[in-house]
Amino acid sequence: MDTKELLKKVRKIEIKTRRLSDHIFGGEYHSTFKGRGMTFSEVRQYQFGDDVRTIDWNVTARYNEPYIKVFEEERELTMMLMVDVSGSELFGTTNQFKKDVITEISATLAFSALQNNDKAGLILFSDEIELFIPPKKGKSHVLRIIRELLEFKPKSNKTDVAAALKFLSSVMKKKAIVFVLSDFIAEDYEKTLKISGNKHDLTGIRVYDQHEESIPNLGMVQMQDAETGKISLVNTQSKSVRRSYQAYYRQRVDYYKNTFSKSGCGVIDCRVDESYVKKLLGYFKRRG
Repeated sequence: MDTKELLKKVRKIEIKTRRLSDHIFGGEYHSTFKGRGMTFSEVRQYQFGDDVRTIDWNVTARYNEPYIKVFEEERELTMMLMVDVSGSELFGTTNQFKKDVITEISATLAFSALQNNDKAGLILFSDEIELFIPPKKGKSHVLRIIRELLEFKPKSNKTDVAAALKFLSSVMKKKAIVFVLSDFIAEDYEKTLKISGNKHDLTGIRVYDQHEESIPNLGMVQMQDAETGKISLVNTQSKSVRRSYQAYYRQRVDYYKNTFSKSGCGVIDCRVDESYVKKLLGYFKRRG
Protein backbone atom coordinates (compact mmCIF):
# COMPACT_ATOMS: atom_id res chain seq x y z
CA MET A 1 0.00 0.00 0.00
CA ASP A 2 1.55 3.32 -1.00
CA THR A 3 1.57 6.31 1.36
CA LYS A 4 -1.19 8.19 -0.47
CA GLU A 5 -3.53 5.20 -0.42
CA LEU A 6 -2.72 4.50 3.23
CA LEU A 7 -3.44 8.10 4.29
CA LYS A 8 -6.73 7.96 2.38
CA LYS A 9 -7.70 4.78 4.23
CA VAL A 10 -6.67 6.23 7.60
CA ARG A 11 -8.74 9.36 6.90
CA LYS A 12 -11.77 7.27 5.89
CA ILE A 13 -11.60 5.24 9.11
CA GLU A 14 -10.95 8.39 11.15
CA ILE A 15 -14.07 10.14 9.77
CA LYS A 16 -16.30 7.10 10.38
CA THR A 17 -15.03 6.05 13.80
CA ARG A 18 -14.42 9.55 15.16
CA ARG A 19 -18.04 10.43 14.52
CA LEU A 20 -19.14 7.31 16.40
CA SER A 21 -16.87 7.94 19.37
CA ASP A 22 -17.79 11.66 19.56
CA HIS A 23 -21.55 11.26 19.36
CA ILE A 24 -22.19 7.82 20.76
CA PHE A 25 -19.37 6.29 22.73
CA GLY A 26 -17.75 9.23 24.49
CA GLY A 27 -20.28 9.47 27.31
CA GLU A 28 -20.86 5.72 27.50
CA TYR A 29 -17.13 5.01 27.68
CA HIS A 30 -16.70 7.68 30.39
CA SER A 31 -19.48 6.32 32.59
CA THR A 32 -18.52 2.67 32.05
CA PHE A 33 -14.85 2.99 32.92
CA LYS A 34 -14.50 5.04 36.05
CA GLY A 35 -11.21 6.59 37.20
CA ARG A 36 -8.37 4.48 38.51
CA GLY A 37 -8.85 5.57 42.10
CA MET A 38 -9.27 8.54 44.40
CA THR A 39 -6.76 11.29 44.76
CA PHE A 40 -6.56 13.76 47.69
CA SER A 41 -7.93 17.20 46.78
CA GLU A 42 -8.38 19.39 49.91
CA VAL A 43 -9.61 19.54 53.51
CA ARG A 44 -12.85 21.17 54.63
CA GLN A 45 -14.84 21.48 57.83
CA TYR A 46 -16.81 18.42 58.89
CA GLN A 47 -20.54 18.59 58.08
CA PHE A 48 -23.34 16.45 59.45
CA GLY A 49 -23.56 13.21 57.48
CA ASP A 50 -19.89 13.13 56.38
CA ASP A 51 -18.05 9.82 56.68
CA VAL A 52 -16.09 9.92 59.97
CA ARG A 53 -13.40 7.74 58.37
CA THR A 54 -12.36 10.72 56.24
CA ILE A 55 -11.56 12.95 59.25
CA ASP A 56 -8.06 14.42 59.04
CA TRP A 57 -6.94 14.11 62.66
CA ASN A 58 -3.85 16.31 62.27
CA VAL A 59 -5.82 19.29 60.94
CA THR A 60 -8.63 18.60 63.45
CA ALA A 61 -6.13 18.76 66.35
CA ARG A 62 -4.59 21.97 64.98
CA TYR A 63 -7.88 23.88 64.65
CA ASN A 64 -9.68 22.18 67.52
CA GLU A 65 -12.68 21.35 65.32
CA PRO A 66 -13.27 18.43 62.92
CA TYR A 67 -11.97 18.65 59.34
CA ILE A 68 -12.28 15.97 56.65
CA LYS A 69 -10.19 15.04 53.64
CA VAL A 70 -11.90 15.54 50.27
CA PHE A 71 -10.99 13.16 47.47
CA GLU A 72 -11.57 13.41 43.75
CA GLU A 73 -11.84 10.60 41.25
CA GLU A 74 -8.58 10.19 39.39
CA ARG A 75 -10.04 10.29 35.87
CA GLU A 76 -7.06 9.57 33.68
CA LEU A 77 -7.09 6.00 32.41
CA THR A 78 -4.95 3.89 30.14
CA MET A 79 -6.52 1.77 27.40
CA MET A 80 -4.64 -1.10 25.76
CA LEU A 81 -5.85 -2.63 22.51
CA MET A 82 -4.58 -6.18 22.04
CA VAL A 83 -5.18 -7.22 18.44
CA ASP A 84 -4.78 -10.70 16.96
CA VAL A 85 -3.04 -10.37 13.57
CA SER A 86 -2.80 -14.11 12.81
CA GLY A 87 -3.76 -15.61 9.44
CA SER A 88 -7.35 -16.48 10.39
CA GLU A 89 -8.22 -12.76 10.69
CA LEU A 90 -8.02 -12.52 6.89
CA PHE A 91 -11.13 -14.67 6.54
CA GLY A 92 -14.28 -13.05 5.18
CA THR A 93 -17.20 -14.12 3.01
CA THR A 94 -19.34 -10.99 3.15
CA ASN A 95 -17.98 -7.63 2.01
CA GLN A 96 -15.54 -7.38 4.93
CA PHE A 97 -12.68 -9.39 6.38
CA LYS A 98 -12.58 -9.92 10.15
CA LYS A 99 -9.43 -7.76 10.11
CA ASP A 100 -11.40 -4.77 8.70
CA VAL A 101 -14.03 -4.97 11.45
CA ILE A 102 -11.34 -5.35 14.14
CA THR A 103 -9.60 -2.22 12.78
CA GLU A 104 -12.81 -0.18 12.90
CA ILE A 105 -13.71 -1.32 16.44
CA SER A 106 -10.15 -0.57 17.62
CA ALA A 107 -10.21 2.90 16.04
CA THR A 108 -13.60 3.69 17.64
CA LEU A 109 -12.33 2.66 21.07
CA ALA A 110 -9.06 4.60 20.62
CA PHE A 111 -10.98 7.78 19.69
CA SER A 112 -13.26 7.27 22.73
CA ALA A 113 -10.14 7.21 24.90
CA LEU A 114 -8.82 10.32 23.14
CA GLN A 115 -12.08 12.18 23.76
CA ASN A 116 -11.78 11.39 27.47
CA ASN A 117 -8.16 12.54 27.53
CA ASP A 118 -6.95 9.00 28.29
CA LYS A 119 -3.89 7.21 26.98
CA ALA A 120 -4.18 4.48 24.36
CA GLY A 121 -1.65 1.79 23.45
CA LEU A 122 -1.50 -1.16 21.05
CA ILE A 123 -0.21 -4.73 21.15
CA LEU A 124 -0.34 -6.67 17.87
CA PHE A 125 0.12 -10.40 18.46
CA SER A 126 0.23 -13.72 16.62
CA ASP A 127 2.03 -16.54 18.46
CA GLU A 128 4.61 -13.85 19.26
CA ILE A 129 4.48 -10.14 20.02
CA GLU A 130 4.53 -8.53 16.59
CA LEU A 131 4.36 -4.88 17.69
CA PHE A 132 4.03 -2.89 20.92
CA ILE A 133 3.10 0.79 20.92
CA PRO A 134 3.27 2.14 24.50
CA PRO A 135 0.23 4.12 25.71
CA LYS A 136 0.20 7.84 24.94
CA LYS A 137 -2.32 10.65 24.55
CA GLY A 138 -3.14 12.69 21.48
CA LYS A 139 -4.72 12.49 18.05
CA SER A 140 -1.48 11.87 16.11
CA HIS A 141 -0.82 8.86 18.39
CA VAL A 142 -4.32 7.43 17.69
CA LEU A 143 -3.75 7.91 13.94
CA ARG A 144 -0.47 6.00 14.24
CA ILE A 145 -2.35 3.12 15.89
CA ILE A 146 -4.85 3.10 12.97
CA ARG A 147 -1.99 3.16 10.42
CA GLU A 148 -0.39 0.12 12.04
CA LEU A 149 -3.71 -1.74 12.17
CA LEU A 150 -4.19 -1.12 8.44
CA GLU A 151 -0.70 -1.72 7.21
CA PHE A 152 1.15 -4.07 9.55
CA LYS A 153 2.39 -7.35 8.04
CA PRO A 154 2.83 -10.03 10.72
CA LYS A 155 5.82 -12.39 10.72
CA SER A 156 3.71 -15.35 11.88
CA ASN A 157 0.23 -16.64 10.97
CA LYS A 158 -0.35 -18.55 14.22
CA THR A 159 -2.06 -17.44 17.46
CA ASP A 160 -1.03 -17.59 21.11
CA VAL A 161 -3.38 -15.63 23.37
CA ALA A 162 -1.56 -16.74 26.55
CA ALA A 163 1.81 -15.35 25.33
CA ALA A 164 0.15 -12.01 24.48
CA LEU A 165 -1.44 -11.78 27.96
CA LYS A 166 1.91 -12.60 29.61
CA PHE A 167 3.50 -9.75 27.65
CA LEU A 168 0.68 -7.41 28.75
CA SER A 169 1.42 -8.22 32.41
CA SER A 170 5.12 -7.54 31.92
CA VAL A 171 4.66 -4.09 30.29
CA MET A 172 1.56 -2.76 32.10
CA LYS A 173 2.33 -2.41 35.79
CA LYS A 174 -0.72 -0.25 36.61
CA LYS A 175 -4.35 -1.18 36.05
CA ALA A 176 -5.53 -0.57 32.47
CA ILE A 177 -8.70 -1.02 30.42
CA VAL A 178 -7.81 -3.83 28.02
CA PHE A 179 -9.70 -4.98 24.92
CA VAL A 180 -8.53 -8.24 23.32
CA LEU A 181 -9.78 -8.46 19.71
CA SER A 182 -9.57 -11.88 18.08
CA ASP A 183 -11.64 -14.75 16.68
CA PHE A 184 -10.40 -16.76 19.70
CA ILE A 185 -9.86 -19.98 17.78
CA ALA A 186 -7.20 -20.69 20.38
CA GLU A 187 -6.77 -22.66 23.60
CA ASP A 188 -4.75 -22.92 26.84
CA TYR A 189 -5.00 -19.34 28.02
CA GLU A 190 -7.22 -19.80 31.10
CA LYS A 191 -4.45 -19.47 33.73
CA THR A 192 -2.89 -16.38 32.14
CA LEU A 193 -6.28 -14.73 31.63
CA LYS A 194 -7.13 -15.18 35.32
CA ILE A 195 -3.94 -13.32 36.31
CA SER A 196 -4.54 -10.51 33.76
CA GLY A 197 -8.24 -10.27 34.67
CA ASN A 198 -7.39 -9.75 38.35
CA LYS A 199 -5.08 -6.87 37.51
CA HIS A 200 -6.82 -5.17 34.56
CA ASP A 201 -10.35 -4.32 33.43
CA LEU A 202 -10.34 -6.82 30.57
CA THR A 203 -12.86 -7.45 27.77
CA GLY A 204 -12.68 -10.00 24.95
CA ILE A 205 -14.19 -8.95 21.61
CA ARG A 206 -14.72 -11.99 19.40
CA VAL A 207 -15.05 -11.01 15.73
CA TYR A 208 -16.20 -13.88 13.53
CA ASP A 209 -17.76 -14.77 10.18
CA GLN A 210 -20.96 -16.86 10.17
CA HIS A 211 -19.51 -19.12 7.46
CA GLU A 212 -16.76 -20.29 9.83
CA GLU A 213 -19.31 -21.94 12.09
CA SER A 214 -20.00 -24.86 9.75
CA ILE A 215 -18.75 -26.40 6.50
CA PRO A 216 -21.28 -26.56 3.62
CA ASN A 217 -21.70 -29.76 1.58
CA LEU A 218 -19.49 -29.07 -1.47
CA GLY A 219 -18.09 -32.53 -2.16
CA MET A 220 -14.29 -33.04 -2.17
CA VAL A 221 -12.66 -29.67 -1.44
CA GLN A 222 -9.04 -28.54 -1.01
CA MET A 223 -8.79 -26.52 2.19
CA GLN A 224 -5.93 -24.49 3.58
CA ASP A 225 -5.45 -23.75 7.27
CA ALA A 226 -4.89 -19.97 7.41
CA GLU A 227 -2.63 -20.30 10.46
CA THR A 228 -0.48 -23.34 9.59
CA GLY A 229 -0.64 -23.03 5.79
CA LYS A 230 -1.36 -26.79 5.59
CA ILE A 231 -3.47 -27.84 2.58
CA SER A 232 -5.67 -30.93 2.85
CA LEU A 233 -8.37 -32.62 0.82
CA VAL A 234 -11.65 -32.63 2.77
CA ASN A 235 -14.75 -34.64 1.94
CA THR A 236 -17.46 -32.12 2.86
CA GLN A 237 -20.17 -34.60 1.77
CA SER A 238 -19.43 -36.60 4.90
CA LYS A 239 -21.83 -35.77 7.71
CA SER A 240 -19.32 -36.87 10.33
CA VAL A 241 -16.65 -34.54 8.86
CA ARG A 242 -19.08 -31.62 8.98
CA ARG A 243 -20.23 -32.58 12.49
CA SER A 244 -16.70 -32.90 13.89
CA TYR A 245 -15.70 -29.51 12.42
CA GLN A 246 -18.79 -27.90 13.93
CA ALA A 247 -18.08 -29.54 17.31
CA TYR A 248 -14.45 -28.29 17.23
CA TYR A 249 -15.55 -24.75 16.39
CA ARG A 250 -18.26 -24.75 19.09
CA GLN A 251 -15.73 -26.07 21.64
CA ARG A 252 -13.34 -23.17 20.95
CA VAL A 253 -16.16 -20.58 21.23
CA ASP A 254 -17.47 -22.11 24.49
CA TYR A 255 -13.95 -22.20 25.90
CA TYR A 256 -13.58 -18.48 25.13
CA LYS A 257 -16.91 -17.51 26.71
CA ASN A 258 -16.51 -19.69 29.82
CA THR A 259 -12.87 -18.75 30.38
CA PHE A 260 -13.52 -15.01 30.10
CA SER A 261 -16.64 -15.15 32.30
CA LYS A 262 -14.93 -17.28 34.98
CA SER A 263 -12.01 -14.83 35.06
CA GLY A 264 -14.40 -11.91 35.67
CA CYS A 265 -13.74 -10.44 32.21
CA GLY A 266 -16.26 -8.96 29.78
CA VAL A 267 -17.37 -10.71 26.58
CA ILE A 268 -18.58 -9.18 23.30
CA ASP A 269 -19.48 -11.31 20.27
CA CYS A 270 -19.56 -9.52 16.93
CA ARG A 271 -20.30 -11.12 13.57
CA VAL A 272 -18.76 -9.29 10.61
CA ASP A 273 -22.16 -8.65 9.03
CA GLU A 274 -23.66 -7.26 12.28
CA SER A 275 -23.46 -3.72 13.66
CA TYR A 276 -20.51 -3.51 16.04
CA VAL A 277 -21.91 -0.12 17.12
CA LYS A 278 -24.98 -1.81 18.67
CA LYS A 279 -22.80 -4.50 20.25
CA LEU A 280 -20.42 -2.02 21.89
CA LEU A 281 -23.21 0.31 23.04
CA GLY A 282 -25.16 -2.59 24.52
CA TYR A 283 -22.07 -3.75 26.40
CA PHE A 284 -21.25 -0.26 27.74
CA LYS A 285 -24.85 0.29 28.87
CA ARG A 286 -25.01 -3.06 30.68
CA ARG A 287 -21.80 -2.23 32.51
CA GLY A 288 -22.34 1.49 33.09
